[in-house]
Amino acid sequence: MKKESFLREIPKHIIIWIVLLFTFFPVVWTFSASIRAGGGLVGQKLIPDVLTFEHYTNLIEIGFFTWIKNSLIVSITTAILTVFFVSLAAYAFSRFKFWGKKYSLITLFIFQMFPAVMGMVAVYLLLFHVGKYIPFLGLNTLSGLIMVYLGGGIPYNIWLMKGFFDSIPDSLEESALIDGATRFQAYYKIILPLSTPVLAVVAINTFIGTYSDFLLASIILKDASKYTFAVGLRNFISGLYDVRWGDFAAASIVGALPIVILFLTLQNLIVSGLTRGAVKE
Repeated sequence: MKKESFLREIPKHIIIWIVLLFTFFPVVWTFSASIRAGGGLVGQKLIPDVLTFEHYTNLIEIGFFTWIKNSLIVSITTAILTVFFVSLAAYAFSRFKFWGKKYSLITLFIFQMFPAVMGMVAVYLLLFHVGKYIPFLGLNTLSGLIMVYLGGGIPYNIWLMKGFFDSIPDSLEESALIDGATRFQAYYKIILPLSTPVLAVVAINTFIGTYSDFLLASIILKDASKYTFAVGLRNFISGLYDVRWGDFAAASIVGALPIVILFLTLQNLIVSGLTRGAVKE
């Protein structure tokens, strides 16, 4: 009780400033390191003594924007395909009754309990053997990486999107079916337009998860020209005698811009999609 009363006595504006400090201070410090002359962390200040944009120009010379392009290709493609497949599966689970529906949903839920790190060896061997027969889906390919991400992100998103579909009245589709629409027409002309918020949530969650992933991408991609943003970022600090923290900070700032832009663009849809996405049976 004493702790609760103590917290209530703290002014709200102080709490807000503390939250903002812990939220933005890492970003401000990273930006400060990106415009500071030199590449070390020793003597780092919030306001550098000598300002330079050399670290940003270095990114062009090493082909950093190729890694950004690869990440955008992988993330955008994965997000689009995930939304497409998940919406179809979630619609079936939400609107149709079929044998094994309950146990299928439970199985999808159980799949999400296991971390992706458990399947690294299996994924590597799978792509290794698939690449022998279908080269563009094998190791060291962006398409192979996309297929891996698709398999990992579908189960959770089906649950999320199914909950949103359950909140849409069946009467809307029944009216369309009575007027002569097919089931598929009711799906993409009625359900999908009403489900824009949850589609945005699935898309941005998938985009962020794949764009910033390092573990799976580092295992599958070995050619520097195929690196994604997170894998290429490691090169700045993996050298034994050449650790370039300034370039690393500049790359981090530039690499974060696509996520920030996407989040700010879709933030209203994200809030709506998450608040209405409660799963119900």
